[in-house]
Amino acid sequence: MGEISTRPFTVNGRLYQPPARPVIVICLDGSADEYLDAAIARGRMPNLQRITVSGHRGLARGAMPSFTNVNNASIVTGVPPSVHGIGGNFFYDSVAGQEVMMNSAKFLRCETIFPAAACAGRRVAVVTAKEKLRDIFASGLVEQGGIAFSSEKASQAQKNSHGIAHVEKLVGDSTPPIYSAEASLYVLRAGVALLENGMADLLYLSTTDYIQHRFAPHAPEAVEFYAGIDAEAGRLLKCGAVVGITADHGMNAKQKPDGSPNVIYLESLLTKKYGKGFRVILPITDPYVAHHGALGSFAVVHLPKGVSARKRFNILYFLNHLPGVTEVYGRNAAEKLELPAERLGDIVVISARDVVLGRTPEHHDLTALEGGLRSHGGRYEEMVPFILSEPLKPEYAARAGADPRNFDIFDFTVNGTIRR
Repeated sequence: MGEISTRPFTVNGRLYQPPARPVIVICLDGSADEYLDAAIARGRMPNLQRITVSGHRGLARGAMPSFTNVNNASIVTGVPPSVHGIGGNFFYDSVAGQEVMMNSAKFLRCETIFPAAACAGRRVAVVTAKEKLRDIFASGLVEQGGIAFSSEKASQAQKNSHGIAHVEKLVGDSTPPIYSAEASLYVLRAGVALLENGMADLLYLSTTDYIQHRFAPHAPEAVEFYAGIDAEAGRLLKCGAVVGITADHGMNAKQKPDGSPNVIYLESLLTKKYGKGFRVILPITDPYVAHHGALGSFAVVHLPKGVSARKRFNILYFLNHLPGVTEVYGRNAAEKLELPAERLGDIVVISARDVVLGRTPEHHDLTALEGGLRSHGGRYEEMVPFILSEPLKPEYAARAGADPRNFDIFDFTVNGTIRR
């Protein structure tokens, strides 16, 4: 591979002092800890079992809402949404009067760690399953000689725009469908290929949650998927890499006992009780509706113009007492949830483990869902795996035993492991 740079670099107030070894951080999208336990119990994740003994396996708290864009942006910047500015996959721009997909680097308010690492001499590569994240991850990276592409559109990668071409030839396989387990496994295989060919020594690999949206942890399909994840992680470890693994969010079934989606249609309820003018925004909304039908456990409510303080109080009271709602915030939402205030509405609503929040029945095409509804976004998907392939330095072990955040994973992987 050649010499690996150990020059330090600073990003968003954090100093990174990388080892003279490849560094790889993996975000296993949708990976509640139960998925790992189920695969380990069946003897299908031997590499993770070894890491549990020789390194560190614990839990970390993700950013709220527990959605993909929010947490991936936090992981690659090392800061909460209140700093980097991406508070959902989707928001209402009240100034422009438009509902906007937040899947572009233009919404980032701080840099990712990747350009700084590249400037410090690291060969940096970012591979994501979902194309929607590539622009966020690639911000400023390709210009510094780095690589950024998605498995979803691997065949379209070009040297001038992605830092690499002929990805399919490199990986040895064709571009997979995004609604497949292969979309995630391809990400890890690409990471292995980049590492083995000396094209990268600092990598971020981010998968997709197709399997977790479709299957519970003990389902054979999920166990088989995690066995594949473990096999590719083993190949990365054999290359001598320091590996950190976390997730953007967990996953839970959001169904009634009969298997139908367990939905609270907030906009319908508020309109029926208080009249027209409410706008409910669901930050889970993204192009991948077959995953979740735009139904998650976190919603933002924009009140009608001119609502009095008394009526606002009554609305808050009403929402607080809805069965299936666990948390309601008013103007304190940004502070309590570490979110960018100007990209929020007037009220934030969070639901129970088995409940999702919708707008109106007409707004959601539930026929797009494949199988039963499994989704995320609330507190019950906030805690995620936090795994390091090496033992931790004492000060980092102490932090890991307190309240680590999933967006500390680069800090722990680069700075927190004992060099061997």
